[in-house]
Amino acid sequence: MTWFQRLLHRPFFIRLLHWEYWSFNTVYIPIYLVWLGLCLRARSLFFFAASNPGIKNGGFLNESKKEIFPLIPSSLHPATVFFSIPACPDQVCETIGRLAMSYPLIGKPDVGGRGRGVKILRNSQDLVTYVRQATLDFHIQEFVPYEMEAGIFYYRYPHQETGRISGIVGKDFLQVTGDGKRCIRELISTSPRAILQKAALQKEYGEALGEVLAEGTRRILVPYGNHARGAMFTDESGRIDEALTDQMDAVCRQIPGFYFGRLDIRFKSWEDLRAGRHFCIIEVNGAGSEPTHIYDPGHSLFFAWKEIIRHWVILFRISRQNHRLGIPYLSFKEGIHMFREDKIISAKLAEMTP
Repeated sequence: MTWFQRLLHRPFFIRLLHWEYWSFNTVYIPIYLVWLGLCLRARSLFFFAASNPGIKNGGFLNESKKEIFPLIPSSLHPATVFFSIPACPDQVCETIGRLAMSYPLIGKPDVGGRGRGVKILRNSQDLVTYVRQATLDFHIQEFVPYEMEAGIFYYRYPHQETGRISGIVGKDFLQVTGDGKRCIRELISTSPRAILQKAALQKEYGEALGEVLAEGTRRILVPYGNHARGAMFTDESGRIDEALTDQMDAVCRQIPGFYFGRLDIRFKSWEDLRAGRHFCIIEVNGAGSEPTHIYDPGHSLFFAWKEIIRHWVILFRISRQNHRLGIPYLSFKEGIHMFREDKIISAKLAEMTP
């Protein structure tokens, strides 16, 4: 590797030269005027709260997974147990054992997003540590063994009988492939995507990163599809067809008061997903959902702006139609309280994130 290539592999230049790693505000500030225009048309800064009447704040911020999960048919999501802090580690372990939930498990904050505070729990010691370090109410969820994960963006106008899929993101988990010579730590240093996760991976795995993988051996380092935790997002919107749309519409119609958002799904194959079998909904995201297929490395920032604005307009139309049906927007006072609450939650999430 030349000195110039080594320079481009530094985290600063990786982030600078690939917009998908830019901060939220850097990406969104240039198009905030469009959002303001929609607020003016709705005569409310917080019109989005009417988009999904069944979810707190429409699912824009601070929605509780504990409140959302009962809305999803139990057959469509993994076994999940919610706990409030302060939680007793022994009691949590006893509950997990009584319900016969087997490792690995996934620990998640009840309120959060972008992978913050999410951790895979491989044994009881991991579980005890997670409980002790929890700064927010949390839940423990069965790890879904299906190898594929996608985010499917769905919307339905209140006056229409059927909904549509507006985008699909595929998620390739952060992984390395052995060559029989270099250790995992060295392999991480050859991947720009993995380099950005190096500190978190060192904290997570420690000396285990010194393992040398046999040639061709693949090791998944982060087994869940969060872009902020190293997953590569690919635009799979070309897979949208009538069969898949019908399946997702049938699922979403079973979630009361849900009109706009993204379903994060793990599944066995695209064929099975189209047929409505071998899949599991691991999360439902509402008005605050991003059309995350924009983060495909092949897409430009201009494509991302176009897709974001397209989804904002859909959100605006759904919210306005629901408002005409009697669903209230958030008041100014309620909206300010929502953002203040989010600031407190974000600080606590930072304490739980590797």
